[in-house]
Amino acid sequence: MGLFERYLSVWVALAIALGVGLGLAIPNAFALIANVEYAHVNLVVALLIWVMIYPMMVQIDFSAIKDVGKNPKGLILTVIVNWLVKPFSMAALGWLFFNTLFADLVSPETAEQYIAGMILLGVAPCTAMVFVWSHLTKGDANYTLIQVSVNDVIMIFAFAPITAFLLGVSDIQIPWQTLLISVVLYVLLPLIAGVITRQKLNNQAKNIDSLLAKLKPFSVIGLLATVVLLFGFQAETIIAKPQDILLIAIPLLIQTYGIFAIAYYAALKLKLKHNVAGPACLIGTSNFFELAVAVAISLFGLHSGAALATVVGVLVEVPVMLSLVYLVNKTKPYFDKQVNP
Repeated sequence: MGLFERYLSVWVALAIALGVGLGLAIPNAFALIANVEYAHVNLVVALLIWVMIYPMMVQIDFSAIKDVGKNPKGLILTVIVNWLVKPFSMAALGWLFFNTLFADLVSPETAEQYIAGMILLGVAPCTAMVFVWSHLTKGDANYTLIQVSVNDVIMIFAFAPITAFLLGVSDIQIPWQTLLISVVLYVLLPLIAGVITRQKLNNQAKNIDSLLAKLKPFSVIGLLATVVLLFGFQAETIIAKPQDILLIAIPLLIQTYGIFAIAYYAALKLKLKHNVAGPACLIGTSNFFELAVAVAISLFGLHSGAALATVVGVLVEVPVMLSLVYLVNKTKPYFDKQVNP
């Protein structure tokens, strides 16, 4: 493990501070970058995420994907957590906190907005960053690809009806361009590039490992630069509404750690291999924040409470997911002992 990966949590913390600081110091620069988008997909952020994902895609050996069908439990676990548990638990927590526990701290209208933003996060499972989390936990790259791909297909058909049901509306407008373009940018193009790269290297492990060693620092730099941008975009909001951000963060944190605990325990009971169980649980825990933010802005407006809630989801996701990556790696010996006593 290199210097960047060994102290990744430190670099992320510094990136958060740098992003907020720069966002306050040079807001016009971040506003200019924020406008470089198409169908609500920021192209600069997309490029940085692409840099993160490409090395992971180079590792994927399509000849091994056929073996995924021999062990469908990890895929089934991910689908159940993402589509039968997570959206509804997020909605329940939003209602519990903002209609009950925090009812005296925010207005009813604001509470409804925050709940809506949380629901949008809950119905959007991660597409891009999960490849980073899988890589950091030494996950099975081929299996992770299948899990993400299946969730992307389900998302195309299930996102709108589940969101409409939980929001209690009948005519929800989903920015399909955002969804499709994000899938192309974050999954399809890096995957094609990875396949071409392996062919150029004649699929020889020695050549592939040499290339990955050179690319690894760029992957981490891409992650840190993404964090700087996302925090820079929202720096003024973070400073202006610290109490509301804390109120939103509390149920989001409970949801994240709670979903992970449920999924990880289920993975143990299903006796999944660690390199399948880790990514499976992390996919179900993290969010497709690009889509959630875009839909919140489209439905409720840029300065709405719903948009703020999805932004808070962005703010807490990276540090929380890094803590879960650490937990997955730390518990590997115990996990292996449970699966293979």
